[in-house]
Amino acid sequence: MQDKPGEMTTLSQVMAKMKTKGYDNEFKMSDHGRMQRAEANKVYNPEDLKIVRTFRFEGESDPADSTILYLLEDKDGEKGYVLDAYGAYTNHEETGFDDFIKKIPVEDREEQELF
Repeated sequence: MQDKPGEMTTLSQVMAKMKTKGYDNEFKMSDHGRMQRAEANKVYNPEDLKIVRTFRFEGESDPADSTILYLLEDKDGEKGYVLDAYGAYTNHEETGFDDFIKKIPVEDREEQELF
């Protein structure tokens, strides 16, 4: 992310702004290899979701601090997010997380549309 006056540059800044726009539900992998919202009883297949924006953040001194934030919407318009670390540093030990994410359709929206 570039440094421009007023631009969000940290994960905490983006997450705070995202939550004010309804992206406050965390999605996680379920035990059955599908995604689910933590506070709902919904379970999703990749085709039930879409990635509307991806943000990448890099730690200033430690590559292990690199994080990716996916903003998601389901078919009913429910919004949420998934957090992960880059590649080898992934914090998702669930089998199939990477494959699941790759199968979710991407509709990369501009920040202006989201925020």
